[in-house]
Amino acid sequence: MCLAVPGKLLSVTGGEDLDRTGKVSFGGVVKEVSLACLPEAKVGDYVIVHVGFALSVVDEVEAEAVFAYLQQMDELNELGLESAAPKPHPDQDSP
Repeated sequence: MCLAVPGKLLSVTGGEDLDRTGKVSFGGVVKEVSLACLPEAKVGDYVIVHVGFALSVVDEVEAEAVFAYLQQMDELNELGLESAAPKPHPDQDSP
């Protein structure tokens, strides 16, 4: 199954065109992704990534919720992110 996964944009390289890329942290696992479809993304944004392309910017709470759901469904193993664990949001209680 192919899923889009939220992550935090740590750095941006390249220009304003199709060669723009960024390093994205998925709960601690960092991967290089294309930002060609998302020219407005900036460092610190949370982005939804599918097959190596950042597709949309989402807020931090939504990103953490989606990541937690994927972890509960055990889908992170399939994505190569099995060691990644989301950090709880300060407003949420830990289990």
